[in-house]
Formats: sequence, structure tokens, C-alpha cells
Amino acid sequence: MKISEIFKKRDKGISFEFFPPKTEEGKKQLLTVAKELSTFDPMYASVTYGAGGTTQERTRDVLYMLKEETGLTLMSHLTCIGATAESMDSLLNDYKEHGIDNILALRGDPPPDVPDFDPTKGEFSYAVDLVKFIKKYDYFSISVAVYPEVHQEATSAEADLEYAKQKIDAGADFGISQMFFDSRYFLDFLDRAYKKGINIPILPGIMPITDLNKIRKFASFCKATIPKEVEDRMSGILDKPDEMQRVGIDLAVQQCEDLLDNGVKYLHFYTMNKSEVVIKIIEALKERLG
Repeated sequence: MKISEIFKKRDKGISFEFFPPKTEEGKKQLLTVAKELSTFDPMYASVTYGAGGTTQERTRDVLYMLKEETGLTLMSHLTCIGATAESMDSLLNDYKEHGIDNILALRGDPPPDVPDFDPTKGEFSYAVDLVKFIKKYDYFSISVAVYPEVHQEATSAEADLEYAKQKIDAGADFGISQMFFDSRYFLDFLDRAYKKGINIPILPGIMPITDLNKIRKFASFCKATIPKEVEDRMSGILDKPDEMQRVGIDLAVQQCEDLLDNGVKYLHFYTMNKSEVVIKIIEALKERLG
């Protein structure tokens, strides 16, 4: 089912992100996680896709497995950097034949082994080019990424917002945010987006912090700010994973409650292919989520 249609029927809801495992055992574990999380009636689940199509086969296999084994509405991430129109056309037609009708259109990261890579010289220079390409099929519901703390390559917050609007005007039905840990960044982005004329649903990307050192690396890469409160509460328990998980769950619940209190209707969880933490967060919010 197209996610754009789901938004017309549901005024609140949750969604999940998975990544394609590298092993058969990982796929089995993911299927278990997906079935556990499907009991919470999510709007959809998405599967990530490596830059340059590096996980194309695994992403496709996971999508088809989940479609066959679960009742989840599914969305494929799709990066276009380094791709050709021919290869993209082949993949999108394959998705269409298998009933995958939702795409998160992304530029993707430059290949790390090509230091002087220039994305503007390819057939798809930016995500907006992919949105326009997908739109021609008149079949897919399209999502795009947005950045509450500004994309690391953007020259300014205003330039980044302008580019987000270009992607949306090209045909995106909804947006999903990069992870953030201070709700003010996301709420400020929503306010600026509204004033810019952006009125599609924008889902906040929730990344529970259960391993501060790993999150520091993620945050450094995408320039997401880790609040002092988080550092203060977690820095002293780096060697106590159970305690860190408990604190991480509490912080994520607080973040979600703050977003819901400020009118946010939908929550998108980065699961890291695990269910325990996300389940505890959702159960703590169940009265708010309905």
C-alpha cells in the first residue's frame, strides 16, 4: 500500500527502519524482529540501501522476504549516486512487479575509495533528480530525507531548506528526518519548513542511545548534536551496558513525549535491527500513540 494513502487514513502512527543483514542468520533474526514490531501496527517499515547500490541485492532480498512473511507495508531506501538511468529503471520495474510501491529517494554518500568523486558528473547528481525520475512512473509513493541540524554539505540552513523544498516540489509525499537528540532542532525545522510553504508530513527520526560511544561516531559523521544532559547522564556508565540501555530508553521516551506534546503526530524509529529497546519505548508511550 502506498504510504501517501496511509497518511490520509491515520492521524498518528509509528514506523521502523531496518538494514539488510549480511548473513542468512542475520536475515532470520531480522524477520523475528520485524514480526515482533509488526504487532504495534506500524504505518510502514523501511529497508536501507548502500551508496552506489552496494547493498542492492541484500536490500531487495530483505524487502521481498518481509513482504512474503509479514503484513508490513514496506519502503525501500534508494540511493542514486553513481547509478545510471538504465540500472535505476531496471530496479524500479523489479520493485513494481513485486508490489514494492514506496521509495525513500536519497543521493547517497560518495564512494569512500574514490577521493575525487564528483557526483555532479553522473546521471543523477542529487536526490531531486531521483525524485523526478521516480515520479515519472506514476506508481510509487516517494519520501525524502530532511536535516534538522542542516546537511553536512549545505552552505547554510536556508540553502538546506531550499533544497528540501525542491525535492518536495518535485514530487515527494513525505519526509523523514536525520537523527537528532534535542527536540528543539526538529521543532525549529518544522516551523521554518512551514513558513517556507512545506506542508507534507515530516517524521522525526528517533535513534535511541544505548551505546554512547557508537552514537558519538554516528553523530560526528552527520553533525548531530549530543546534548550535555545526555553526556552527563551517560559518561559515567560507559562500562555498564544494562544501565546505559535503561537511561537511553528513558531519554528516548522523554524525547518522544516532548515531540508529541508539541503537536508531532508520527514517530520513525531507527531500530538497528533490534526490537527490545524500541518495544520498551513504544510501551511507555502506548497511551499517547493509541
